[in-house]
Amino acid sequence: MESPADLSARAAGGDRAAFSELMRQTKTGLFRFVRRYVGDEQDAWDLLQDTYAAAWISIRRYDPTRPFEAWIRTIALNKCRDWSRRRFVRRLIRGGVDLSSPEAMSVPDGAEAVDDRMDANARLARLNEAVSRLPPHLKAPLLLTAIEGRSQAETAGMLGVSIKTVETRVARARRKLSEALDDTPAVRAALE
Repeated sequence: MESPADLSARAAGGDRAAFSELMRQTKTGLFRFVRRYVGDEQDAWDLLQDTYAAAWISIRRYDPTRPFEAWIRTIALNKCRDWSRRRFVRRLIRGGVDLSSPEAMSVPDGAEAVDDRMDANARLARLNEAVSRLPPHLKAPLLLTAIEGRSQAETAGMLGVSIKTVETRVARARRKLSEALDDTPAVRAALE
């Protein structure tokens, strides 16, 4: 099996097979990150494709001494931020209906499930919605540290900020989520 460093070096040289293997290795985790950031599965798939397309286009600028996963997550984070800005502008111009409005929430999904599963899904949906509504400067460090399990130092490097800034932003993000959601033990556990 080829080492990640060898794959990265080959991909940086324009080797499609190496890039494809790096995509295969990173797509699941990257999709989860993007999905949590944008709050919509279809938009997340679109952004994931945009991320890999942008990465391939700029692969010659990739420094293979850096971890590929950190580089691709930075591209994905920028795509998510761009998506958020465009979405905000579209909603502002169109004056569209907010997806969390009562009329949008009253549309049934047609799925039947047991009460417990519905409750868990509802809590998860509320948490995902609350996370997706966080400002980008709070959302990114929270997702990278609390959800993806990255260290504060690694997150600081990816975002180009200090470790203290990451610590502060994660604390603020958790506080905002706690305010937005019922402060139940299940919610607190999800934020820890």
